[in-house]
Amino acid sequence: MPDSHDPLRSLFREAASAGQAASTTPPVAVIERRGERHRRHRIVGIAAACLLVLAGSGAALSAFLPEDPGPTLPATTPSPVAPSPTSAPPPPSHSTTPTLNSALPPRNTTPPPLNSVMPPSNTTAPPVDPTGTVDPSMSPTPPQPPR
Repeated sequence: MPDSHDPLRSLFREAASAGQAASTTPPVAVIERRGERHRRHRIVGIAAACLLVLAGSGAALSAFLPEDPGPTLPATTPSPVAPSPTSAPPPPSHSTTPTLNSALPPRNTTPPPLNSVMPPSNTTAPPVDPTGTVDPSMSPTPPQPPR
């Protein structure tokens, strides 16, 4: 059997010649665009994976953390504050356990006197003797050691 009449061999030669004609390399710009597209898809995939990891860990963390029970009450009950003479006495409480409202001091309807709020203005000056001399032990500057 001669090789020239082999149908399979002639088909392989036709396929090889067709492949060589179509196997031209594309331009560099086309290859570059294809590479950029693959790189962008890879970056978007990595970013989406990171986002899913962060969201999942945040959801898991919020599920495991205890919820806020509300405001924390003091460990001891506050001592009662004496009412000022200008305010009305608080109403008598009928319960034996103090409530939040009964533990609060009463609100003043008038402001306190000015002299109880402001400190005396003569705190920086040393006391003056009735004779008009200043006591050296009460000097505003500290005593200096002898040199």
